[in-house]
Amino acid sequence: MKGDAVALFVKQLQIGPMQNFVYLIGPADGREVAVVDPAWDLDAILGAVRAEGKELVAALVTHHHQDHINALAPLLSALPTVRAYAQRKEVEFSAELQALGERLTAVDPGESVAVGELGVKCMHTPGHTPGSQCFHAESAVFTGDTLFICGCGRCDFPGGDPEAMFDSLHRVLGGLPDETIVYPGHDYADRPTSTIAAEKGFNPYFLHRDLASFVSFRMRPR
Repeated sequence: MKGDAVALFVKQLQIGPMQNFVYLIGPADGREVAVVDPAWDLDAILGAVRAEGKELVAALVTHHHQDHINALAPLLSALPTVRAYAQRKEVEFSAELQALGERLTAVDPGESVAVGELGVKCMHTPGHTPGSQCFHAESAVFTGDTLFICGCGRCDFPGGDPEAMFDSLHRVLGGLPDETIVYPGHDYADRPTSTIAAEKGFNPYFLHRDLASFVSFRMRPR
């Protein structure tokens, strides 16, 4: 029945010299999967798809930084039926994403990408870049460089905005159910996943609940 929960398949791959997490996600009972942020090692990604007996149907882009998309163009060349999805403001900001042409679909906040029976909701979470987005599927959220375990993305790169990051964390991601599992874009912590409740409890960027305090803390020299 439409609207029923779909059991979620998640494969977390730690790939590349910058400790990136690449994800395969899809319905547990289906063959279709999407890859979140294909980067660094296309052979490893496609090998994981084959090992799981899955079929790759989509590439979901959290943002345009090279360490998150440097395998995207080769993937689209290798698999002509796969489409890529990026947030509309990120496409407008990134010439590299624009160069993908018709293989790339620009999505708006709240749109869903179908991966078999699984609907993956696109959440616009600017701050790290103008079109950063997270992907919410069932009880999981894939946060790219917006939210890390006990951290958040930098806001001093081109297009960064600490005030937007505050809103993305406190209103958008903070509005998800507490039990939502957080799958970050990098392996920067002592564990590979967290929950929204845990991040609200100990992540310093959630603990700075005042905008001015948050901006000062996020933008201080590291």
